[in-house]
Amino acid sequence: MSTPAGERGSTTVADRAVRRIAEQAATEALAPDEVRATRGAASVRGRRARVAVTVTLPYPEVLDDAGERVRSHVADRTHRLTGLAVPSPRIRVGGLRVRGARDAEPASGGRAVEAAEDAPGAEAGGRRVRRPWGRRRLPVGVLALLGALVCGVLLYDVLAVHAAGRPPARWRVDLLRWLTTHGPDSSAWPGLVAALAVLALGVWLLVLAVTPGLRGRLPMREPLPELRATLDRRAAAALLRDAVSEVSGVGRVRVSVGRRVVRVRAGLTFGQLDVARRAVRDVVERTVTSWGTARQPRLRVRVDTEPVWRDVVGADTGAGVAPVGGGAAPEAPVGSAAPVGSATPVTGDRSGQGGGGR
Repeated sequence: MSTPAGERGSTTVADRAVRRIAEQAATEALAPDEVRATRGAASVRGRRARVAVTVTLPYPEVLDDAGERVRSHVADRTHRLTGLAVPSPRIRVGGLRVRGARDAEPASGGRAVEAAEDAPGAEAGGRRVRRPWGRRRLPVGVLALLGALVCGVLLYDVLAVHAAGRPPARWRVDLLRWLTTHGPDSSAWPGLVAALAVLALGVWLLVLAVTPGLRGRLPMREPLPELRATLDRRAAAALLRDAVSEVSGVGRVRVSVGRRVVRVRAGLTFGQLDVARRAVRDVVERTVTSWGTARQPRLRVRVDTEPVWRDVVGADTGAGVAPVGGGAAPEAPVGSAAPVGSATPVTGDRSGQGGGGR
């Protein structure tokens, strides 16, 4: 008698195979060669698989939308190839990769559409996006360890006294005697110091209990209720610094990204100051909008001239380069313009340069 086909054996999909399928699926979610899977993990339990993939996404890109597309594609593709149910894969954005200049430039007329879609303060379904709450593993772990040590030592001494008939430990007797003689009305400085330390610890614990923490992360818009995304403030500052540094004539750039205010200060080495200010402001606005944060931060942009700054005057008419200090420009042959890079540092008075941004 032959055994039915359904009872002859079973097929088991290894965790390693599921992990590789999920990593490959993540790289196929967007355009070719845009997503890179750097690390993955998978765990198969019966007919269900839990999958987590760390990816590198292209920049500029709205991270919450891109992450949701990667997550959906990983779930669908892994389910089709393995036959396992993949509930809500975990996608972690571990880094950003800048696209080429051709891909980064928006098409003609597309900027207005992007601005309308990424309007500041836009939120899915009109819901208010709140800051994520930190787990605070370090302070909780330290307090739990200290509490366990103190309770363990005290419990050991109490059991030794009542169960084994031993005398109480000397440190416990001295501590009880000191506490009975140094109450709240005592003016001894050790008691005051201990009381202040306990008060500070209590205030610190209350602050940890009522505040969300994670001040280094900016909450992003939530396209779906189950999706939570944050942007690291240091990564945002690095992206903004790189974008401003690409403006022609800009040298030194300092960026500070806060939870409500973004401050950018750039130094101009050559070029027209008004034109550079408009260009820097435009780049800052586009970059901050592309972050996709739930709350649009206020912008504080300042462009100042560097000590070696030269204003390009009449570059197309051969007028040469005008020095900042009020001196005459170096003579140039008729019909040719003096190169901008040939300007020498200025050591004269800058009070008359006008529009120095100070």
